[in-house]
Amino acid sequence: QRRMAKMAKSPVIQLKKQRAMLKPRSPAKLAQLARKKAIQSFRDKYYSGYKEMSLAQRVKVDQQIMQKYGKKIDGISKKLAKKLQNAEIERVKIAKARVKDA
Repeated sequence: QRRMAKMAKSPVIQLKKQRAMLKPRSPAKLAQLARKKAIQSFRDKYYSGYKEMSLAQRVKVDQQIMQKYGKKIDGISKKLAKKLQNAEIERVKIAKARVKDA
């Protein structure tokens, strides 16, 4: 953990992050991000104290969420992926504009 935090501050990693911001993310990455957001929305809705739970409790809650709402999560994540795809173009435009201004 500490090593990753230290690496994140290094100039090489910072430049890599900046370059990544200027490129649109792949559909697979967007689908992954959409799925994470969908799962997080269900956590927030049904398990408000999720962040304070122990690791074992969180694992159990995640399993319950996937069992109960797995199909809903799949549907929501597909819709979210389309929204993210449209927003991605705008995100890249803004990032490129920031680089030009700086």
